[in-house]
Amino acid sequence: VRRMTEAFESGDMAAMAAVGEELVADDVVWHEIGRAEPRRGKAELRAAMGEVDYVITGKTHDIIANEDHVILLADATATRGGKTLHYRVAEIYHVRNGKISERWAFSDDTAAITAFFA
Repeated sequence: VRRMTEAFESGDMAAMAAVGEELVADDVVWHEIGRAEPRRGKAELRAAMGEVDYVITGKTHDIIANEDHVILLADATATRGGKTLHYRVAEIYHVRNGKISERWAFSDDTAAITAFFA
């Protein structure tokens, strides 16, 4: 998660994709704010990332981890269609065999995020 976050914060999407290929489990379950069903599997997640029409930048506040879970606390700014949204997020990752096997995201303004990305 730290390596993915560093690539994300640098704006290097190619590096982030490479880290994701290495550290995300093939059968990952990826829960997103405002999406009723999670994305299932690395292939579905990869395809969704190729369809984005927005840019998100962020600043990490903290990463807390043990062998099974990682919690990321961050500020984020999304830009889409000339509009901007600032929000705070907590992301929880389940780690299995050194890879991210499940991810959940929670925010301080779920309704605004859901509307922004609708």
